[in-house]
Amino acid sequence: MNPTIGFALLLTVLQVARGQKVTSLTACLVDQSLRLDCRHENATTLPIQYEFSMTREKKQHVIYGTVGVPEHSYRSRTNFTSKYNIKVLYLSGFTTKDEGTYTCELRLSGQPPITSSKNVTVLRDKLVKCEGISLLAQNTSWLLLLLLSLPLLQAMDFISL
Repeated sequence: MNPTIGFALLLTVLQVARGQKVTSLTACLVDQSLRLDCRHENATTLPIQYEFSMTREKKQHVIYGTVGVPEHSYRSRTNFTSKYNIKVLYLSGFTTKDEGTYTCELRLSGQPPITSSKNVTVLRDKLVKCEGISLLAQNTSWLLLLLLSLPLLQAMDFISL
């Protein structure tokens, strides 16, 4: 094998292995909706396929994603948003029937099945309410903008510290 091709292949494999690693999966309650935050590394330019599923009584139910087909009973109850390194799934009307082990699984498109996933067990009476500050922390550009604007606001006497 040509050493250049071998090196390029090794770089591709390393990029794939590092490019879609799930770093955390957390669950919290917003009003009557379950919110699942799936944070992941994003060190690749390849499209990332994803799947949110729930296992209850040893049966896996696909809720949302681009890998498996979501079950009909969940389709009208889900709302999904995706940013650079986080995928957020909302499941409305969350009840004790929706309790179980939730999984976020990521795969790189067009690659052999190299996957990364995390699980979280969700029980309705153990769920914490989502805090507003976590929404701000997810979008660090707002926080950075606020910190950078403090000196300007001080100079214009809008605030005094």
